[in-house]
Amino acid sequence: MNDQVIDHSTQAINVGSKSFASAAKLFDERTRQSAVMLYAWCRHCDDVIDGQTLGHGQVEGDRSTGEARLAELVDLTERAYAGEPMRDPAFAAFQQVIQRHQIPREYPLEHLAGFRMDVQDYRYQTLDDTLLYCYRVAGVVGLMMAKVMGAEAEATLDRACDLGMAFQLTNIARDIVEDAEIGRVYLPADWLAEAGIPAEAIGLPYNRPALALLAARLVDLAEPYYRSASQGLRDLPLRSAWSIATAHGVYRQIGVEVKARGAAAWDTRVSTTSAQKLQFLLGGGMLALASRKMPLTPRPDSLWTRPRRA
Repeated sequence: MNDQVIDHSTQAINVGSKSFASAAKLFDERTRQSAVMLYAWCRHCDDVIDGQTLGHGQVEGDRSTGEARLAELVDLTERAYAGEPMRDPAFAAFQQVIQRHQIPREYPLEHLAGFRMDVQDYRYQTLDDTLLYCYRVAGVVGLMMAKVMGAEAEATLDRACDLGMAFQLTNIARDIVEDAEIGRVYLPADWLAEAGIPAEAIGLPYNRPALALLAARLVDLAEPYYRSASQGLRDLPLRSAWSIATAHGVYRQIGVEVKARGAAAWDTRVSTTSAQKLQFLLGGGMLALASRKMPLTPRPDSLWTRPRRA
């Protein structure tokens, strides 16, 4: 491993996501390196599309050249798979990860297709549209992370995808107003119409009570995905299961808090406290151990099903 690549990736995760940085420390060293490098690539692509720096400055970011930026990301991703030397640290890290863990090419390309939905100002008419976005920007990240942890079975990959879906549904609920301020609306248009909220007025204070009901609906929608994801812990190495169980608890709590705050959910950004993170760290360890003997239940047919590889 190139130390410069690892250092760059570690900085990206420490600034971009303190929660994931903490959870990643539970991995064994080899898995942690790969997970951090994969995160650095995901963070880099997101920043390039939004004109951000490690997840910051989104409101001020210039997205006018999004199509060209996306095309460059796709090109670099293809070149990484072709084995060409990568000068960009994020892509050098990405190349090492995909080679080490044999990550299928369609996963990162599907992830970039999620960014294309942002670049093209995709309009989410139905819940299926929103779930497709969740799959692309987060579900496939779950698939890639699962591969990093050594998962191969399709059933385990399904549960990893479910966790990504749950995370993104939680993110959407937490960030509805913040996203709306930059013209991004991920709530289904038919939900908004049903609630009597014009898409261009989502962030206005007088719509907050109705918006809170839709956010609660998203949080409730995420719950079966969280439950399904917990079934995948049993098939991961213990330290990986501990890390994922910790992240599972932290993100799920964010959704719980969004729902509990109601119309005040967007007065300040919802996050978890240090005490709560410690609680989920300890609880995650217990859940990871318990998962070794956890009876496997069938994945609900009602959940959105990821596309299968040809």
